[in-house]
Amino acid sequence: MKKVLLPSLLSADFSQLDKELKTIEDAGVGHLHLDVMDGHYVPNISFGPGVIQKLRPKTQLFFDTHLMVEEPDGFLESFREAGCNLVTVHLEASTHIHRTLQAIHALGMKAGLALNPGTPTQALAYLMDEVDLILVMSVNPGFGGQSFIPSTLNKIRDIRERIDRSGREIILEVDGGIKKNNVEEIIKAGADWLVAGSAVFSPGKTKTNAREFLEIFGRY
Repeated sequence: MKKVLLPSLLSADFSQLDKELKTIEDAGVGHLHLDVMDGHYVPNISFGPGVIQKLRPKTQLFFDTHLMVEEPDGFLESFREAGCNLVTVHLEASTHIHRTLQAIHALGMKAGLALNPGTPTQALAYLMDEVDLILVMSVNPGFGGQSFIPSTLNKIRDIRERIDRSGREIILEVDGGIKKNNVEEIIKAGADWLVAGSAVFSPGKTKTNAREFLEIFGRY
């Protein structure tokens, strides 16, 4: 599967979002990671469907939306209307996760399931048929700028094996502490999509950073 870079909007300059989006598009990026935080499931608040809806007419980027919110079911339709292509929810955030994943599909979006650093991979056993993407959190969710947790590499390898055994084309995404100096070992462990925030968005360096990541990805 082609390796995909997903710059995280959370690290962009929110006073110049039009410019930031154009910069990564000009660099060859085709996907954008949107971190939605509610201040309850994680101790931080970011943005919601209103901001995403304003961005949608400005770009053709694929919107990969990561909901770090409690009981996400009631918000799913709003994110569909905002123009999200894929919505990922956390196992622990939904009372009935199987139903939540089905609800995402029913709205015409791709469904992702996020596993926190402390969430065991065994939790996937009865959900593999319901997911299009599995997001491995390589930091604890809620804040940018954290360091990659090394033990996550074994988790990525475990999930890669589970996906391969399933026979389904499930995307394995990794988010947290991804830098140019560790991205190759993460890819070799089995990752398909890689989220990077401050390692991409940086004043005057965003396009160069994105292109350097994409050059690395081109080797795999």
